[in-house]
Amino acid sequence: MRAMILEAQRQPLRLADIPEPVPGPEQILIKVSACGVCRTDLHILDGDLTGPKLPLVPGHQIVGTVLRLGPDAEGFNLGDRVGVPWLGWTDGECRYCLSDRENLCDKARFTGYDIDGGFAEYAVADHRYCFPIPEGFSDLQAAPLLCAGLIGYRSLRMTGEAERLGLYGFGASAHIVCQLAKFLGRRVFAFTKPGDEEGQAFARGLGADWAGGSDEPPPEELDAAIVFAPVGPLMIDALKASAKGARIVSAGIHMSDIPAFPYAELWGERALMSVANLTRQDGREFLELAPKVPVHTKVTEYPLERANEALDDIRSGRLVGAAVLRVA
Repeated sequence: MRAMILEAQRQPLRLADIPEPVPGPEQILIKVSACGVCRTDLHILDGDLTGPKLPLVPGHQIVGTVLRLGPDAEGFNLGDRVGVPWLGWTDGECRYCLSDRENLCDKARFTGYDIDGGFAEYAVADHRYCFPIPEGFSDLQAAPLLCAGLIGYRSLRMTGEAERLGLYGFGASAHIVCQLAKFLGRRVFAFTKPGDEEGQAFARGLGADWAGGSDEPPPEELDAAIVFAPVGPLMIDALKASAKGARIVSAGIHMSDIPAFPYAELWGERALMSVANLTRQDGREFLELAPKVPVHTKVTEYPLERANEALDDIRSGRLVGAAVLRVA
């Protein structure tokens, strides 16, 4: 099969012909039709996340159809359309798994990091960590739901009942969260790179009540904020813009250092928080909610062999919305 391979970090992916994977006892073989390209893929490529298996097939927003079932795989039939997210396996027996916090499992394995992912014509995945794709979403439109959507949903849940919500970095995840938040009756304040008028217009078009540069103060104090850009100082900018009791949530798996700041800016029961990975319950809830909104994903399509171009567009900030590889 054709696949884009990472052979060494800080090197471009290479198009190669490799053997088609064989499903294990609890795995399913998937014919990949589309795979989203995520900033986490970029962090793996650039060496910000150390220790991926090498060589590696990246990609953890996989959409495809079931071709083969391992003998112990359940819940799916041949031909079903399925999605594969970042969380690919947990031990099911640690203190985190047993307390509904499988996203924190110390032995967790991740798609496109520990397990070969979806930048390929075929992939295998544990049947327990796959989701049926809801009707109404094309394969390309569904792919961003599996990480940008799921991580965004978990981040939004962590903001509680915040009415005035700030979104810092208006990319793949934020453009989905904006739609969810408006559906749930929140007011959204979108922050883009300074001078990014296209991004600000995009945010307003999705229902944002205000959009401006990250160097601008919002017109009102924020009850919560989600920081999607991997820029530590934005956590403090959001904190300064917040009201008492606000939660500032980092949605990224990697972020530059957060600068020191006066305690007075945290006082008033404000909180700095992070989101780690996702749970299967997040997936079930979000994929039930997304068609009700309904979520519309803005997608830029790339053929499989142009995966490096998609990653470069994310790195440079040229992309509006989400990048998706069309594989089949």
